[in-house]
Amino acid sequence: MKHYIELKGGKCCIVTDGEEISQEVDCVFVLGGDGTLIRAAREISPKDIPCIGVNLGHLGYLCELEEENVYTAIDQIMKNEYVIEERMMLWGSSITRKMGKLPGRTALNDIVISRTGAMQLLELIVYINGEYLNTFRADGIIVATPTGSTGYSMSAGGPIVDPKASMILITPINSHNLNAKSIVLGEKDDIMIEMRGRQTGRKERAEVNFDGECSVEFVPGDSISICAAKSKVKVLKLSQISFLEILRKKMQNYS
Repeated sequence: MKHYIELKGGKCCIVTDGEEISQEVDCVFVLGGDGTLIRAAREISPKDIPCIGVNLGHLGYLCELEEENVYTAIDQIMKNEYVIEERMMLWGSSITRKMGKLPGRTALNDIVISRTGAMQLLELIVYINGEYLNTFRADGIIVATPTGSTGYSMSAGGPIVDPKASMILITPINSHNLNAKSIVLGEKDDIMIEMRGRQTGRKERAEVNFDGECSVEFVPGDSISICAAKSKVKVLKLSQISFLEILRKKMQNYS
């Protein structure tokens, strides 16, 4: 169960569903970890309401607040002592042989194609703005935002990017090509990834995940188009601590 605290006119109330949040709300406090904030941000972004995360988990690159400083944060917000950062999201739409074109979904962190079932490589063909880029033979591909650069993309060897930046990162997962590196694209670029079968008669399966959930089956012949979403997430910032300082502290604590 997700818990959000909505702040309106100096009063707070708790809701458990993004649909319950009023359009008149000034700010939403999201209780949990980075995963909770990511899910909440997708629900809140169409309402154009800023949110801020309260870290109840462990790592928390995205959550600025801890439990002990929530009340101080509320006082700062009421005094207008904050700035609002906009974070880009991704929009992905799959075309499958089995079900045709599926409804598109948004992702704040990443859209990931990964193999399922037998231990075998996927053959994924990548096009940028309609032009062929490369064929990756790998366990999958991560398409991430700058916000998602400190998540799965980083674990797969992708670069760490300031979350305020506007760009799209493509990182292969365990590529069979030793020269395969992450690719950084502009926010206006359109990406199309198609899965090609490697062996006739063999069941090759993968799945597409949006921010680690909303799985969609992906088989040879299927494709997905990915681009920057039209809406952006508004993240409320209270401290003057830079992203680099936060990153340095996190890396020291978990090295």
